[in-house]
Amino acid sequence: MKTSDFYFELPPEQIAQDPLEDRSSSRLLVLDKTTGEYEHRVFRDITGYLRPGDCLVLNNTKVIPARLFGVREGTGAQIEILLLKRQENDIWETLVKPGKKARPGTKISFGDGLLTGEVLDIVEDGNRLIRFSYEGIFEEILDQLGQMPLPPYITHKLKDKNRYQTVYAKYDGSAAAPTAGLHFTPELLREVQEQGVEIAEVTLHVGLGTFRPVKVENVLEHHMHSEYYEITAEAAQKINRTKENGGRVICVGTTSCRTIESAADEQGHIRPCSGWTDIFIYPGYRFKVLDCLITNFHLPESTLLMLVSALAGKEHILAAYEEAVRQGYRFFSFGDAMFITDGKI
Repeated sequence: MKTSDFYFELPPEQIAQDPLEDRSSSRLLVLDKTTGEYEHRVFRDITGYLRPGDCLVLNNTKVIPARLFGVREGTGAQIEILLLKRQENDIWETLVKPGKKARPGTKISFGDGLLTGEVLDIVEDGNRLIRFSYEGIFEEILDQLGQMPLPPYITHKLKDKNRYQTVYAKYDGSAAAPTAGLHFTPELLREVQEQGVEIAEVTLHVGLGTFRPVKVENVLEHHMHSEYYEITAEAAQKINRTKENGGRVICVGTTSCRTIESAADEQGHIRPCSGWTDIFIYPGYRFKVLDCLITNFHLPESTLLMLVSALAGKEHILAAYEEAVRQGYRFFSFGDAMFITDGKI
């Protein structure tokens, strides 16, 4: 299986640069994963495709303002840090630009010394381990100094930090938003519940691996970065009950999908658990729990495009993506949505 098998042409002007004023007014392409048939809708129409007894799985992670701009002590040179993963206490794995000058022992000052960091080590992919020093509460300082870590394909400045958060975000820890959830409003979620659809919340803290391109031609040689996840007893119970009663488990986003597939046993039973997952889902994968998926439109040759191709088939997905390009859909984080369903559209 080649990475180039997942390529499609995307005009740069179709990469969404700004969120829509009304979250639920994005366009929605509904795709039958069995036949490849599709329909064009608006996102709030999603309620017409949900059934009583279904379970909607949400990822309640919260994006931290993980991008920091500082200066190297001694030289005053500008330096940019992206927090990737908290290792312990105040030691973080980070991505540093420019990285060449950030050798072990390098000290960096942020916000005129409100926060300082020292490079401890160089780890996998050239990432740096940095120990931070400060007075007070780290999260409050980060909120004051940090910026939202928007993906590199978004060049516009975000006016409102909250637009890169889902309305149900709860637990700090992500370097990127679970973007499929950005389309939901509190009102729409209420409407979904009133239909008799269960809502189960899981947590997966999204890392930078989401944006990393696949650099190998053989898909099987790609290495996924690990991300931390948690599934509570309540969420596991809701998901298991849905399957037992013949309902559908519908994940909102690839991160929710990867969470429940990581936690499931071979019989598709979920247990309460937490840990790290580097699950890589590509065509040929047999889904143990997931039935349907709400997701955004992904980058060419990306692991996320491979995941949706595993669910609906590469031919169906690429045909739907070509149609989305023809119809002027908006792509990626602030773009439009797709509902990959199990027929009856």
